[in-house]
Amino acid sequence: MNEILTPTETSTAPQATFSVLFLCMGNICRSPTAHGVFRHLVKEASLDAVVHISSAGTHNYHPGKPPDSRSQHTAAQRGYDLSDLRARQITEADFIENDLLLAMDWENLALAEYACPPAMRYKLRRLTEFCQQHDAAVVPDPYYGGEEGFAQVLNLIEDACSGLLDHVRRHLHHNTRPQEAQGDRQ
Repeated sequence: MNEILTPTETSTAPQATFSVLFLCMGNICRSPTAHGVFRHLVKEASLDAVVHISSAGTHNYHPGKPPDSRSQHTAAQRGYDLSDLRARQITEADFIENDLLLAMDWENLALAEYACPPAMRYKLRRLTEFCQQHDAAVVPDPYYGGEEGFAQVLNLIEDACSGLLDHVRRHLHHNTRPQEAQGDRQ
């Protein structure tokens, strides 16, 4: 019998986990927004016990500070709470402990690549690679713009996080499946 386990079912086999870190420059606009949106989607999918989410900045501009008030306001209008998140700078341990490190733009991807141990660079990608509806290379920095920039950022992040959730589900499904008998495979 082929049994397919979901991450919320009890099993004697160890459950796979997946860790994602979102990365921008100061960790007060884009990466905490992605953190909050993805956390919301993961919880709705009942995967919060096996999917670990964090965010960080490539720079240590705002250590311990909450997300930008405009990011929080825009996110709250769509039901995402960012108020408990605090800015921090990426650490060497982040490269080791996370399965994916998703940069918001090319500059922060390059900075992460520079800081990343060579053996871990395969984990670095841009968040927009997971967009399903938008054709955008990067999530632009809204910090110096108006309110519409924060809404645009949230649109891109929601789209990308939806695609990312599909990616993580496939990973978890592949890694939590019991071994099948060779004859059962199609």
